[in-house]
Amino acid sequence: MTNANIAELAAVTKRFGKVVALDEFSLAVGPGELFALLGPNGAGKTTAISLLLGLARPDKGSARLFGLSPESMEARRQIGVMLQEAALIPELRVAEQIDMVAAYYPDPMPVERALELTGTAELGRRPYGKLSGGQKRQVQFAIALVGRPRLLFLDEPTVGLDVQSREAVWATLRRLIGEGCSIMLTTHYLEEAEALADRVAVIAKGRLIATGTVDEMRALVVRKRITCRTILRAEEVSGWPDVQTVSSDAHGLHITASNTENVVRRLLVADEDLHGLEVQSAGLAEAFTELTQEER
Repeated sequence: MTNANIAELAAVTKRFGKVVALDEFSLAVGPGELFALLGPNGAGKTTAISLLLGLARPDKGSARLFGLSPESMEARRQIGVMLQEAALIPELRVAEQIDMVAAYYPDPMPVERALELTGTAELGRRPYGKLSGGQKRQVQFAIALVGRPRLLFLDEPTVGLDVQSREAVWATLRRLIGEGCSIMLTTHYLEEAEALADRVAVIAKGRLIATGTVDEMRALVVRKRITCRTILRAEEVSGWPDVQTVSSDAHGLHITASNTENVVRRLLVADEDLHGLEVQSAGLAEAFTELTQEER
C-alpha cells in the first residue's frame, strides 16, 4: 500500500463456489476524497466493500486499511459504516443506539452532535422501531458518523430519502470531505456520484472497467445531448443517422447523438423555426451505460 492511499484492494480475486465475484480487481482511496464505486447489480461492489471491511478475505491479492489488515481493531476503529441493511434494536431509542455504538470508538463525537449533523435531533428520544424507512436511514447515517471516522463506507446511503433529506446528506458529506474525512460511496443514483465524487470507478462482472474523475469518465463517451423546441416529432428524428435516443416532454425534444454536428445541421434544415437549441456533453449516466453495456 502506498502512503497516499488509506484503503486499497490490490489485484484481489474472490470466488463463491464457481462464481467469480471479483477478478484481479484493484482500487485505492486517498485521504480527503470521495471515491464512488459504480456498477450494475451483481457487479461485485458489495464483495469489494466486504473485503475492505474485513468481513471476507480475498482468495488472491490483498486488502489494506491504513496500511493494516482490515480485520485489525486499530483499523476498524478508524472507519464508519452504513450498509444497505442494518439490524438495530427496535425498542431502543435513537440516542441510545448511537451512544451504544459510540462506546466502541476512542474519541467519539457527542451523540447530540451526530444527531445535529444528520438532521435527526428530533428523533433522539423515539424508539428506532417506530421510525419510517427514511428516518431509519438518517439514523444509520448518524451511527456511521459518531466515531469521527477517517474513512466512511456508505452503501446506497440515500435510498428511501426524500429530495430534501437527500440534499441534506449531500451537504454533510461535502462538509466531512472538507474536514479531511475520506468516503467510499456506492450508489445507483448516478447524479449523486456526479455531484459528489472526486473519483469514480466502474465495475462490471467483477472487473474494473474504467476509473478516473467524473470529467474523465464523461470524456470516454463520444455521445452528446441535444435539446431543442421543434415541430419535429421524436418518431421522425429517431431514424436519423448518428441519433442514439430521442424523447420529448414539455421542455422540447431531447436527443442523444454520436455526431451532434450532423444532427444539428439536419434539425436546422428540417425546421426553420427551431429554437432553444442546446448541446451538452454526455453526463455520468451516459458514460456508465456505454461503459457497462458490453458487459451485460
